[in-house]
Amino acid sequence: MIRFLVGRLLASVAIVFAVATASFLLLHAAPGGPFDTDERRSPAVARAMEDRYGLHQPLWQQYGRAMAQLARGDLGASMKHDVSVARLIAEHGPISALLGALALAVALVIGATLGAIAAWRRNTWIDALVMAGALIGVSIPAFVLGPLLIAAFALDLGWLPPARVDGARSLILPAITLGGVYLGTIARLTRGGLIDVLDQDFVRTARAKGVPERRVVGRHALRVGITPVVTYLGPATAALISGSFVVEKIFQIPGLGTYFLTSVTERDYPVVTGVFVCYAALLVVLNLAVDVAYGILDPRMREGLP
Repeated sequence: MIRFLVGRLLASVAIVFAVATASFLLLHAAPGGPFDTDERRSPAVARAMEDRYGLHQPLWQQYGRAMAQLARGDLGASMKHDVSVARLIAEHGPISALLGALALAVALVIGATLGAIAAWRRNTWIDALVMAGALIGVSIPAFVLGPLLIAAFALDLGWLPPARVDGARSLILPAITLGGVYLGTIARLTRGGLIDVLDQDFVRTARAKGVPERRVVGRHALRVGITPVVTYLGPATAALISGSFVVEKIFQIPGLGTYFLTSVTERDYPVVTGVFVCYAALLVVLNLAVDVAYGILDPRMREGLP
């Protein structure tokens, strides 16, 4: 188990540097630069800024400097706002993390519940209704669902604020919009995993002992049948926490996603690379947590760990 964790951690470091390399090369391959279209600065000032950040140096020297900074744990400073990337992520990341956590709770609680009900009542009208709703949820993108929720619950009914972060009520519509994208998928995965488990021997044994069907599904089968959802939650959680560009833009939420999109438009190389690196690190950590969770949820998985 220790060798497995050490190996995964070393691979995670390699993945983070690979993501940083890809981000660096793609950003510098795009035409233009951070100060090419900045009307607030004269050409002389723009050249001075390029000299300050080393943009006049050969590409291999810029890459070496960027990787050396990353190896020291330094994400650099924003070229546009003259503040450290770590500070920007620390200021805007918690907003995206809160929104992502709420969206994950919405998707997981509602999706897993509906999926378990559909598996319990499979091949009935309840199953068909839940799966039809899940299909609709998967098919509706966030940029459609968000304005519909704003029109219905904010503009027409006036129950919730339409945009911006102003108290807990203002996060309800963004959380539902962001969680709705994942809710249908979780419901379908839960249903499929439970149906596979309900036909296995240990479930038949529990039924033969007279255990109530509700307890068979909720306590015995769900623990193993939820493993496909656990696999999906690794990258899904990283995407939710790191911030949804579309949802944050629709609801005017000053999270990491909105700031990242602005940085891409401004060609702010350190900020874009820093957000990519944080996302990659979060993704590999969550995938590692998924592997560990396998052994907790399904003891049979432990045999595959060194």
